[in-house]
Amino acid sequence: MENRIFQIRDGILLQHPFLLLFIVILSLIIMDPFQISPVGGRDFRPVKNDIAPYDKVMESWPRDELNRLGKGSLEFKDEVFGPESLEFDTFGRGPYAGLADGRIVRWMGEDVGWETYALVSRNWSEKQCAKGVDSTTSKQWESESKCGRPLGLRFDKRNGNLYIADSYHGLLVVEPQGGIIAKPLATHVDGNPILFANDLDIHNNGSIFFTDTSQKYNRVEHFFILLEGEASGRLLRYDPPTETTHVLLEGLAFPNGVQLSKDQSFLLFTETTNCRIMKYYLEGPKTGTTELVANLPGFPDNIRINENGDFWVAIDCCRTRAQEVFVHNPWLRSVYFRLPLPMRYLARLAGMKMYTLVSLFNEKGEILDVLEDRKGEVMKLVSEVREVNGKLWIGTVAHNHIAVVPYPLQSNLNIEK
Repeated sequence: MENRIFQIRDGILLQHPFLLLFIVILSLIIMDPFQISPVGGRDFRPVKNDIAPYDKVMESWPRDELNRLGKGSLEFKDEVFGPESLEFDTFGRGPYAGLADGRIVRWMGEDVGWETYALVSRNWSEKQCAKGVDSTTSKQWESESKCGRPLGLRFDKRNGNLYIADSYHGLLVVEPQGGIIAKPLATHVDGNPILFANDLDIHNNGSIFFTDTSQKYNRVEHFFILLEGEASGRLLRYDPPTETTHVLLEGLAFPNGVQLSKDQSFLLFTETTNCRIMKYYLEGPKTGTTELVANLPGFPDNIRINENGDFWVAIDCCRTRAQEVFVHNPWLRSVYFRLPLPMRYLARLAGMKMYTLVSLFNEKGEILDVLEDRKGEVMKLVSEVREVNGKLWIGTVAHNHIAVVPYPLQSNLNIEK
């Protein structure tokens, strides 16, 4: 019987040589023996993600038909390189920005310009690290772990210390005078390295909450976290008095931005892979538990509070129907991203066209405002939005400028409460 099955199989393959060729090619793609695919040489194991249905999110999401984010201006062109996070100190000076070349810089006004406020690595050198506009390209990747890549920035308003989440050097601090190499505070937790520190916020009691995006991939490889859907990220807490770091949550899919509420009874964090905002309770009967705040149309980065206690979220937009298919079929991702084509072409074929939007939420997750830039006129990739003195200051991890938008702007959104 077994021989008969083999004979039938061999007969079919001989009669249909194109089928045989297809099977051979498919086998080569899946095995990727020459490691020429975008995921070649990696332990790429896609999994399903806990993400809201595409139609449920996209059909109810308000659109900014006026494209108001495109009305902003680009400032400091080719003067700052990948300014992911923006801060202002207790005296209102700034912005401060963490750059792709490993520096934290401060704007000192037109007469002085930008000055280096601090470095995150003792191994930093101008020759190896300062690549100018190329700092936000792959030319920086080989030296990035040595030079550092500061992401989240926060000032402690009580003492003027600047805390930094660096994707390679963990949690660090700089004293108010600046001009020095940042002091490392947390590089490991429970004996394991913090592989991808991303963003942070500071509680009034001194505790520092920060995200470790992945225990498998570092920042340069961040796109593979999204492709694979792996969920090894963590929410951590550093306690200055004991100089210890604790794991609050684990099993998170690309935890990214962190923001405490105005009364500090909870914090919000974004899960980039799952396109959502989550709440973690710090006080009350729900202490230590999480709940969903909002599902998003795209991939969120940092989240920042304004004076009213509402939350600005930077979102790289948008989800597609093709992504929906990939999310629910990990095997398809495993085959598709092993095709011997550059990642940019595979992304286009999958219908991925990125642009920027920013959204304002209240603590219940209700949408208060949405600003879009569908043409990418001001910002194609956005990482953070800070509302300061009637302006939105918008950072980006991928480009060499800061966007500034007057706010509020006339709105045509029809948002049901």
